[in-house]
Amino acid sequence: MASHNLKRLFAGRGLKVGHAIFEFETPGIGQIIGQAGADFAFIDMEHSGFGYAELKRLVTSMRAANIPSLVRPPSKSGPHISRALDVGADGLILPMVGSAAEAEQAVADMKYPPMGRRGVALGIAHDGYTTGGAAKKLQAANKRTAFVALIETAEGIENVDEIAAVKQLDVLWVGHFDLSSSLGIPGEFDNPLFKKSVDKVRRAAKKHGKSLAQLVDNAPAGAALHKKGFDIICYAGDVWTYQKALTEGIGDLRAACAPKSDKTASGKRKK
Repeated sequence: MASHNLKRLFAGRGLKVGHAIFEFETPGIGQIIGQAGADFAFIDMEHSGFGYAELKRLVTSMRAANIPSLVRPPSKSGPHISRALDVGADGLILPMVGSAAEAEQAVADMKYPPMGRRGVALGIAHDGYTTGGAAKKLQAANKRTAFVALIETAEGIENVDEIAAVKQLDVLWVGHFDLSSSLGIPGEFDNPLFKKSVDKVRRAAKKHGKSLAQLVDNAPAGAALHKKGFDIICYAGDVWTYQKALTEGIGDLRAACAPKSDKTASGKRKK
């Protein structure tokens, strides 16, 4: 089966909702995410223990559920970019993009000639092990593979207008925790400096016709961003979603099983 056109999905009007995978490389994860109604999956390799073999299995699971895979490789280096794409990523979200030159280099590493310099291997995972003419396959891959730049450093904020102007860049993604840390205000998302920086990303995205994205841990936060022009919202991650649900469930169970200390044995309230 051919890869999804993630560029087209991200360029479409309306809200696009994703879910991040940092921990659970289970065969059913694609179907679970699909049944939940997600539009795409964000698979992380920068902060997880996933290698390329695990990534390949995760992408296969996503394809079985008709969910496109947006992959964050361990770095924005050429070898990490090309290998993530070859095992089947439908698009890449690259960390700490700080300049237009870095973004241009990423485009060159992601795209086949004549648009870039990506090495050619056909009939493997990225094109669904299919046969066919080389020229058409390379052209199709260039048209469907999405490039998302994480703006998460003070340098990235300074250069965001030039980054957003790069052709073939599809999305500006605010990496809020790293950005706040780079600005010297870790976790202070209400700080005027952080808000001013995010506003600069918003203006650059609007000016250059790019989509705008961020990860959130709850629906109200996502809705607030959507009202400000963010059209791609990644709802939480697997490990945090499971942790929250399990913590709440066990807490509810303990509370339901606890003795009614405010009542006497006869059922009358104590005075």
